[in-house]
Amino acid sequence: MTVHHILGAGVMGLCTAVELARRGASVTVHDPLGLPGPHQCSWWAGGMLAPRCEGETAEEIVVNEGLKAVDWWQAQGAEVTRNGTLVVALGRDRAELDRFARRTTGHSLLSAEEVAEIEPLLAGRFSRGLFFAEEAHLDPQAALAALVVRAKELGVRFTTDSAAEGNVIDCRGTAARDILPDLRGVKGEMLILHSSEITLSRPVRLLHPRIPVYIVPRGDGTFMLGATMIESAERNRASVRSVLELLTAAYALHPAFGEAEIVEIGHDARPAFPDNLPRLRHAGGRLCLNGLYRHGYLMAPALARMAADHLLEGRNALLEEALPA
Repeated sequence: MTVHHILGAGVMGLCTAVELARRGASVTVHDPLGLPGPHQCSWWAGGMLAPRCEGETAEEIVVNEGLKAVDWWQAQGAEVTRNGTLVVALGRDRAELDRFARRTTGHSLLSAEEVAEIEPLLAGRFSRGLFFAEEAHLDPQAALAALVVRAKELGVRFTTDSAAEGNVIDCRGTAARDILPDLRGVKGEMLILHSSEITLSRPVRLLHPRIPVYIVPRGDGTFMLGATMIESAERNRASVRSVLELLTAAYALHPAFGEAEIVEIGHDARPAFPDNLPRLRHAGGRLCLNGLYRHGYLMAPALARMAADHLLEGRNALLEEALPA
């Protein structure tokens, strides 16, 4: 049996391993740094499965394929919370909410009373909101761990040996710039906060003309606050300005965040092509799956499915039509 060698154990590599293995393929995942951890940008993701919201700026394929991602993640054993997404704006930024509504679909307009009904913490703070009922969220680190369990159940082998020959699938993210010269890094920074005084049931996006932010509940009073988008491949530090802006936005959402504990600061560079769309591309004698940009948990299952169709069924037309190289 042909062995498919996947380079990289981040979200793209693990999704591909699971998708191939569940169709009966033999798969080995190579990552010199081992299983998923802080060395991968997918470790620091927000975990929002929010394709409707992403449609504000993303192409239609991100919305359409992202809508399928919720069921895919749940089917692989990840814990998915289907409580939708709430989008709000401060009074001075009310026009931002109108603009967001025009550029997205699948939402309902909430009054101040309706905002307070679904998120009591925000009672009296926002006169309107947009609710995207189809959307969901997950804990990225727990979801990656669930994928590892699922992959091993399907017979996937993991190794820290980086040498791979034969049928190689490159899922190395920004490290693949050695064979994908048009790949770039887009830096993201996030914070993990903890407060026993704050309760949110779903991700909340606070719109701002310059620094829109989102807050994602992770359970037990823990929240993920993110995220910046900086055109830089630098991965090793978070800037004072970014952290200050994120914390200021959280305080604007609710002053109780001013007393929250900063548990962790995360930062990494997301891989992106010039048009911010992912690609399945042949380069360096291998199939490369890359360019997830800020849509990793939405689009990795779709790329994995397309790669499996291509490798196991020879469906080149879908490969070229859906995500042209």
